[in-house]
Amino acid sequence: MNLSNLRPPKGQRHKKRRLGQGMGSGRGKYSGRGAKGAKSISGYSKMRGFEGGQMPLHRRLPKRGFTNIFHKEYAIVNIGALEKLEGDVFTPESLAASGVVKKLNSGLKILGNGELTRKISVKAHVYSKSALDKIQKLGGTAEVLQAHSPAAETERK
Repeated sequence: MNLSNLRPPKGQRHKKRRLGQGMGSGRGKYSGRGAKGAKSISGYSKMRGFEGGQMPLHRRLPKRGFTNIFHKEYAIVNIGALEKLEGDVFTPESLAASGVVKKLNSGLKILGNGELTRKISVKAHVYSKSALDKIQKLGGTAEVLQAHSPAAETERK
């Protein structure tokens, strides 16, 4: 037995009901669609969110606020997390490879939550003031990377 021999049990599959085959078939004239209205016409498709002419919910609800199209979503890493990792040099690529950062979105941001007990070198796009202080207090270096954006390249040309 193989997949090409498989068939549904006898009586499970029914012949598709043929519409519009005359008055004697029981599905003639209007073919089960009724006499008039939008649904009776061929090619009818209901608009998404349509509520039968009632004002749809998405139009009834009040709209508030706005979406800032220039908002930047940074991947965030705390100083405490860097302390637990092995090595002294941390870059966005190395943190992504080690699984600390899942997605680098607009860049990497280092925050000052946690304690630092060793000298480390960090390359990131943005630092909080407390994170910068903790890194520099122990003699470490904090290099600021330029965020890559296609908009910046078009302005230069």
